[in-house]
Amino acid sequence: MTIVVTGSAGRIGSKVVDALIARGERVVGFDLKPLGLSHPAYREVVGAFDDAQAAARALEGARALLHLGAFMSWLPADAAKLHRANVEGTRVVLEAATAAKVERIVFASSGEVYPENAPEYQPIDEEHSLRPRSPYGLTKLLGEEMVRFAERTTGIPATILRFSHTQDAGELLDPTSFFSGPRFFLHPKIRQQEGFGNRAAVEALKRVDDGREALVLSRNENGRPFRMHITDTRDMVEGILLGLDHPRAAGDTFNLGATDPVDFAAALPRMAEATGLPLHVVDLPGPGVYYHTANQKIRDLLGFRPTWTIDRMIDEAARTWTAKRAS
Repeated sequence: MTIVVTGSAGRIGSKVVDALIARGERVVGFDLKPLGLSHPAYREVVGAFDDAQAAARALEGARALLHLGAFMSWLPADAAKLHRANVEGTRVVLEAATAAKVERIVFASSGEVYPENAPEYQPIDEEHSLRPRSPYGLTKLLGEEMVRFAERTTGIPATILRFSHTQDAGELLDPTSFFSGPRFFLHPKIRQQEGFGNRAAVEALKRVDDGREALVLSRNENGRPFRMHITDTRDMVEGILLGLDHPRAAGDTFNLGATDPVDFAAALPRMAEATGLPLHVVDLPGPGVYYHTANQKIRDLLGFRPTWTIDRMIDEAARTWTAKRAS
């Protein structure tokens, strides 16, 4: 069948495209950026999700929709862009999917709908109340509601996957990475916090800055190290394909991510050893990041088996780091 993948040029979407083609599917990519893939089983539509004509071209002849694309930002100034891409864009894409009479919809939501950074209990399961605190989380919750509305009114079965934070292993030790740079590296983290206007955090970070490239072990104001899920893209692809194929996935919602959260107190020393960079411990204002999201449901019902632990990811990231330094 022809499967439409939105966000086809992205970190996850591009690998889903590859996996679908490898198993013999015909795939249509739909994204603001071209993937640039030349293959007889692939075509792409370049455009915004809220462009009705582009969405109609992408969904023409489709039998399934994997709506994986989204605009991601945590800056208040980007609220309008978030709603245009993630809310209006989702509405337009779903209308095109309905008109095409697709047989299956898979929607990429986020753990920010709970929200993970302010849970009522842990581990966070799919029964946790939905109370997003970020504009991004709000747009994902609105997207979920639209997907379920389309399912109720058209009878098209839909699967909602609440994504963990996802990265390619090779990104973990890349200071230019959108995620890993400000999460693990001192200077990108300072720039990020300056952009957020978090002056107290900037001051705390600058106190350890001696001008050298360095890693940061982030802790909260009480000295508790950060803890969060980081899932390898390859495991996410496996979960997405289960959401598309498995009969028990239809009509249900699943947390999709690594089984165990990453303890920064354990991971950062390994990263420092791999890179040879100094490691600074910094206590940042506020409660910090500390959560555990359960993937028990998708493991039990769909047989999801993530294999890329954070140790495996760091090992691969270390090889990438070494190769770049040698070239």
